[in-house]
Amino acid sequence: MENIKNLEALAKLDLPEEDRQMISKRGDVLLESFGALSAVDTGGVEPMYTPLDVCNVLREDVCAKNISREALLSNAPMRSDGFFQTPKTI
Repeated sequence: MENIKNLEALAKLDLPEEDRQMISKRGDVLLESFGALSAVDTGGVEPMYTPLDVCNVLREDVCAKNISREALLSNAPMRSDGFFQTPKTI
């Protein structure tokens, strides 16, 4: 219960006593669960960055025919010297 009051002060909270008791009970359950995990021998186990066995699945880059500049600019509302032209922004 003292830990809950310390955390409450750090978070600048003022919890009712019933909430403190509920949080304390749930915290005890969590501490027991982590205690069980810490009892597992993990020596010699290499850390993993993901639990999934996934490899890179990107496609190969393939050269494709380019679209002409005129075709790209054909529907542009404003253009200048072969580029899209936009209104000035400040």
